[in-house]
Amino acid sequence: MKPISSIAANVQASTTMALDSLYKEMKANGVDVLGFAAGEPDFPTPDHIKYAGIDAIVNNQTTYTPPSGTVTLKKAVCKRMKEDLGLDYTPAQIVCTSGAKHCVYIALRVLINPGDEVVLPAPYWVSYAELIRMVGGVPVSVVAGEAEDFKLTAQRLEAAITPKTKAIILNNPSNPTGMLYSREELTALAEVAVRHDLYIVSDEIYYQLVYDGNEFVSVASLGEEVKKRTLLINGVSKSYAMTGWRLGFIACEANIAKVASNYLSHSTGNPCSISQAAAAAALSGPQETVESMRRAFEERRNYMVQRINAIPGVSCIQPEGAFYVMMNISELIGKTLHGTLIRNADDFGDVFLREGLVCIVPCTGFGIDGFLRWSYATSMENIVKGMDRLEKFLSE
Repeated sequence: MKPISSIAANVQASTTMALDSLYKEMKANGVDVLGFAAGEPDFPTPDHIKYAGIDAIVNNQTTYTPPSGTVTLKKAVCKRMKEDLGLDYTPAQIVCTSGAKHCVYIALRVLINPGDEVVLPAPYWVSYAELIRMVGGVPVSVVAGEAEDFKLTAQRLEAAITPKTKAIILNNPSNPTGMLYSREELTALAEVAVRHDLYIVSDEIYYQLVYDGNEFVSVASLGEEVKKRTLLINGVSKSYAMTGWRLGFIACEANIAKVASNYLSHSTGNPCSISQAAAAAALSGPQETVESMRRAFEERRNYMVQRINAIPGVSCIQPEGAFYVMMNISELIGKTLHGTLIRNADDFGDVFLREGLVCIVPCTGFGIDGFLRWSYATSMENIVKGMDRLEKFLSE
């Protein structure tokens, strides 16, 4: 038989899948194992949003919609972007898809030709590198370590640019680091992007989950030259606890939105009509539940950071957004824990799951080693148990 697509064949499975499979197997076998790998809120979807979805079913909103979403949903997106971020978009500039991950893929599909380079700040969400490769692009990873607060600088961006560079991906606040770019930091990056005529794919899915009174700034708000080059990625999954509803959106220039819509019309078609109705209710309705979830996440973050930094052998810096903590295990590299030599984060993650009965995510798949990601999108009770198990695991 003739070979399959080389692009498809080279896409790698998520590096966290093996550990996650072991965690699920242990849990299914009745083992008292705790999971901190999930990138989704543990809260239920708010009732008014659920009822909007139910009403859509009852009222027979179960047929095709335009490929890039209904006008009602697009108007709700525009309203939320204006109220929250001060950004003016029209419905013609909005493209709704089956989740923010799908948005990133469509954005790259529209922008990237085979061989184009995309600057990817590391640590990065594991799917970004594969999504770039899936469209024939070349990811150019630029690592920013803990000493740099895991944030790309304008100087490092400038140094990574070549004649083949087409775009940069920004994730703000970041998964996996939880770090937040300041207005000054974003302005410096944006100036480089404009000077080199680069597109900015800005994933801002966690923008409503920011702590300590910090200001969130959308890169698209930094001037018209920046905005027209920005494909802003967002959605309802994180702030409205709607991960399973699969609804994301892109805000961009109208000509780009039209091309994206054409692409969708020949591939997935429209996102689920019922999810669109629920998302419109989420974006245009009361926002109190967003703030209550944000406060809960901030309380959990404070506890987790304090506990990790009180345990010998591990440490972390305090994240400013999202719901993740990057735990530094550099002091443990080369040591033996529970009979296992710790050579990297993968080794630690494996033995911590098997012996400590806690599942966290090694960051080797995120473009950096020596760190593991904890999610605090779980109950305070579980967080307390997880920290107790970490302390016990490292003391034995």
